[in-house]
Amino acid sequence: MSDILSRLLEQNGWLMADGATGTTLFNMGLRAGTAPETWNLDRPEAVRQLHSDAVAAGADIFLTNSYGGNAARLRQSGAEAPLRDLNRAAAALGRDVADAAGRPVVVAGSMGPTGEIMAPMGQMTMARATEIFHEQAAALKEGGVDLLWIETIASLEEFRAAAAAAALVDMPWCGMMSFDTAGRTMMGVTPSDLAAAVERLPNPPLAYGANCGLGMSDLLRSVLGFFAQGSERPVIAKGNAGIPRYQHGAIHYDGTPEQMADYAVLARDAGVRIIGGCCGTEPAHLRAMRAALETRPKGPRPTLEGIVARLGPFSPAA
Repeated sequence: MSDILSRLLEQNGWLMADGATGTTLFNMGLRAGTAPETWNLDRPEAVRQLHSDAVAAGADIFLTNSYGGNAARLRQSGAEAPLRDLNRAAAALGRDVADAAGRPVVVAGSMGPTGEIMAPMGQMTMARATEIFHEQAAALKEGGVDLLWIETIASLEEFRAAAAAAALVDMPWCGMMSFDTAGRTMMGVTPSDLAAAVERLPNPPLAYGANCGLGMSDLLRSVLGFFAQGSERPVIAKGNAGIPRYQHGAIHYDGTPEQMADYAVLARDAGVRIIGGCCGTEPAHLRAMRAALETRPKGPRPTLEGIVARLGPFSPAA
């Protein structure tokens, strides 16, 4: 299996990842309460369009529609199709789009958290979490992903379980946490904790970082926390397009393409190697990000004050 991500990182100073999966599918008609992964079988043309739009906007990496495709999450959502079929279809749809792109594009098999609390605070054991992630990882590998993309994790125990699953299927992987609670994950992990933990894994990720969270400013502060630890491993920033607002019966994110372009450039200047968007990030945001990354000259690493001046204040609790 060729490691396309490592090759692209060697050839480029930065790579751009895609934007929001859930937001985009809801805009296409996905109903609340429906597992997005079911569209891999029920609406494959919409999922192909999701990926094609990201590639057309300049993404070098896109995530499969499989974020909640593990046994624990699918049970919670009531999805009836077999887990293996949903994940293999997610990977195959992504593979089709990437192979037709006319340039190297990475298909990253998205794997979100189990949605359960790890022991001893909760009931999810390390062995069971590893088994759950292993099942999904094996199906994504069968479908043809280039690597596994483990994201929005809150605890180091669950992060380690996902890493163990990647080792079991012999796949390269990337791993991200969401620092959304006063600069920590929901389970209290800090950016420096994660930066130290990845280097102690027997199979460390190709790249690691932060996704989702509370907004662009807070995410970039987490990124600076990785570099303060002295990490030299490639870092990922995949922030939301602003803050969610409830308007006219639906959730909208208030980040403009211009703001996301500023965020992308600040991330690059901070030293981030893989830059993308998370919730609320649409193709228009991605196009603005790509244009800014390609045309704006590289500047010095931003300060916290510089981030606030460009993107707005940190969240009150952060």
